[in-house]
Amino acid sequence: MSTNPLDADSVPLRSQADGGIVAELELDHDELILRPTLRRLSSGRVDLEYSSELEDGTTVIFFVAEAAPFDELETALARDTTVSNPTLVERYPRKRVYRATVTDRAVRFTSQVVEAGGRVLELSSGQTGWVLRTRFPDRDSLLAFNQSCRRREISFHVNHLRLAKANETTAIGLTEKQEELLSVAYEEGYFDVPRGISQDELAETLGISKSAVSQRLRRAVTELCETSL
Repeated sequence: MSTNPLDADSVPLRSQADGGIVAELELDHDELILRPTLRRLSSGRVDLEYSSELEDGTTVIFFVAEAAPFDELETALARDTTVSNPTLVERYPRKRVYRATVTDRAVRFTSQVVEAGGRVLELSSGQTGWVLRTRFPDRDSLLAFNQSCRRREISFHVNHLRLAKANETTAIGLTEKQEELLSVAYEEGYFDVPRGISQDELAETLGISKSAVSQRLRRAVTELCETSL
């Protein structure tokens, strides 16, 4: 008699790897995590790296601020009611890494993405609130997340939507969106002298905002330098 658990009663691996929907979403609410800080920040961007739940039930987040006025940022963090105990973890010339504890006042959203069956691919600050690049297995799961946001009065705006392709690959260190932007920018002569295309024209070509083009270009070039040099 076989004792291998995979022989008789094993459950086939469920897969969501083929197809699906990739969506860039912009969320806003007065008490989204770090939203009060983002509102007071005059420039730069903030990327939410990850969160971790401690044994006592509290949640700690790690986030990166880049090309920002750091004194302004840290003053805003001290007044932000969605987090407590903000701490500087690492310091670099153009960016800093922080950690903070999420308070009970904070309105969360990443766990709702997971509950709806989706995955957060990228999360950064936008002009209003947070910009999420997500992947959902189907339209129903995306709609479920939308409905979850509506129930909690979170503003939900779709910046970009497309069907995911099977076996997608990207350059080392780059997200699919970053690689797409760099490819179009290169092909259209953005890096030529004089430039063959402006950031406004890139934004129109890709169907995204100019600020998204600017942030994504800077992030992509930075990522390529960090992974290549």
